[in-house]
Amino acid sequence: MISLSKLQQYKAEGTRFSCLTCYDATMAKAMEVAQIDTILIGDSLGMTIQGHDSTLPVTVQDMAYHTRAVRRGNQHALIIADLPFMSYSTLPEAIDSARQVMQAGAQMIKIEGGAWLADTVRVLAQGGVPTCVHLGLTPQSVNVFGGYKVQAKTRSAADQLLADCEAVVEAGAVMLLLECVPVQAAQEVQARFGVPVIGIGAGLHCDGQVLVMQDMLGLTFGKSARFVRNFLQDQQGENPIVEAFKSYHQAVREGTYPAPEHTFQIEL
Repeated sequence: MISLSKLQQYKAEGTRFSCLTCYDATMAKAMEVAQIDTILIGDSLGMTIQGHDSTLPVTVQDMAYHTRAVRRGNQHALIIADLPFMSYSTLPEAIDSARQVMQAGAQMIKIEGGAWLADTVRVLAQGGVPTCVHLGLTPQSVNVFGGYKVQAKTRSAADQLLADCEAVVEAGAVMLLLECVPVQAAQEVQARFGVPVIGIGAGLHCDGQVLVMQDMLGLTFGKSARFVRNFLQDQQGENPIVEAFKSYHQAVREGTYPAPEHTFQIEL
């Protein structure tokens, strides 16, 4: 079974690890067979499962429900669960939300933001809740950003990203997730901090990679994000979905995904 200490060991050794979103027991079992290292029960379920146009309508109860389902289906991966929009805006709310998803089977929670999360991270750590902080493009703030756009595109913005990472790591964050940032900024974060760094649209230098399961299975209708690769299209055999998960895991482990075409190259 993958633990936080195992991921820390992977970082120290330079071994890359895989992560996929998952929301149900059947796909969780398929990911167990494929030996996917970590699973994220993402609030992306608001769009992929519930049919909303953003993650904002998702509730803590939704997250707990899907976390229980995934935990029943998978005993191998480290299970991370999102705390959804406005469920951690105060410390009491954060404590209660984290309690619900941890009791449902999560082994780590993920929250979106920057340095302002430091007090929340510190209090959760004191209560025994490991926290992953999601920075860069944070989908819960889509209305603030004015859309889904690359972040940290300038030197000053990259420096702010580093400062935010430093604040939350010092507060006790055990993992960072970087979304849609230039590969150069992600490389700086990975080298500077001792915690595992997961990337999505953040380049090859991250310690781990995550994709939304539906995206990597080619179930994206319309234009795909630059960082998406379809791992199902070339699979054959008795269970092509399991083979797609295995192919993704292998590509991440070997460093063949993400390739340069999946990243944002911006000189900082």
